[in-house]
Amino acid sequence: MERTNEEISKDIKMVLEDKVKPAVAQHGGTINFMSFEEGVVKLQMAGSCSGCAMSKITLQNSVEGMLKHYVPEVQSIIGEDDEQAAAGGYTPYYPNVLEWLRY
Repeated sequence: MERTNEEISKDIKMVLEDKVKPAVAQHGGTINFMSFEEGVVKLQMAGSCSGCAMSKITLQNSVEGMLKHYVPEVQSIIGEDDEQAAAGGYTPYYPNVLEWLRY
């Protein structure tokens, strides 16, 4: 029996809440569910994730794999930046590369 978009969306939201949001919150960001259609999940990159180049890598390398694992109907994801993030005082998280080079 094929699942409805509503059932699939509910599972996607649960994975985001339980497994994704706690990790990105450590950097002042969040990832919000926007929609699920024809195997494609649309997510909003918000807070300090909005506009951050690292969030694109996280989205493709971690979040997409996790969603595909827990929700087999997911084929791909699309991330969109939150246009209002800067107005809310959020700036992207950029690690201090010089600190990393010391190790």
